[in-house]
Amino acid sequence: KALTGYLGADRTRWREYDATALIEDRGWTGPQIVVDQGTDDQFLASQLKPELLQDACERAGVSLDLRRREGYDHSYYFIASFIEHHLRLHAGNL
Repeated sequence: KALTGYLGADRTRWREYDATALIEDRGWTGPQIVVDQGTDDQFLASQLKPELLQDACERAGVSLDLRRREGYDHSYYFIASFIEHHLRLHAGNL
């Protein structure tokens, strides 16, 4: 749904913006990928599907730390709870 709003209905254009497709098409040689995902996210099963990213990373030999956060949804509170770790991680990788 989000990609339609940003990129239009032509699904062939979506692959270059889809993390799972990018891993499948190009692999990854950078640092470990870290994803925090709320288990109560309303978009989890229908749109986000982190298990697809996990499968793609496993097939491509890419290191992924997929952290499923019990009780969190897709809210500002979720982001605010884990943003410091991600900012420090990115700063350390720069």
